Amino acid sequence: MAEVDFDSVDDYIDAQPMSSRKVLERVRATIRRAIPKAEETISYGIPTYKVDGVVVVYFAGWKKHYSLYPVSAPVLAECSDVEGSYTLEKSTIRFPLGEPVPVGLIECIVKVRARGLAAREKKATRR
Repeated sequence: MAEVDFDSVDDYIDAQPMSSRKVLERVRATIRRAIPKAEETISYGIPTYKVDGVVVVYFAGWKKHYSLYPVSAPVLAECSDVEGSYTLEKSTIRFPLGEPVPVGLIECIVKVRARGLAAREKKATRR
């Protein structure tokens, strides 16, 4: 996809191929359900979710997959009991567009990331 500045997540999703919009809306809804108080914005040209000004997760749609960023192996290990078809490489988890959205896995990843960031922030404020 060409470099485009989006004003909102709605604009971002609307600019995607029709075949991936429904999947991206489902990913968006899953993230919003997992962290309902998150600020939804665009950063680096892709949908971004922040809590207290700190990025919890980004997502992006591609030709044959969609991705969540950043996702580390330790975060994924906490969600190991939740199934999903994906590849993990360099803090990016990729899901095939042609398969059902692994709602439980995405929700777990987002909640673990948010919890970890909150704990890190709490520890930093105690110092």
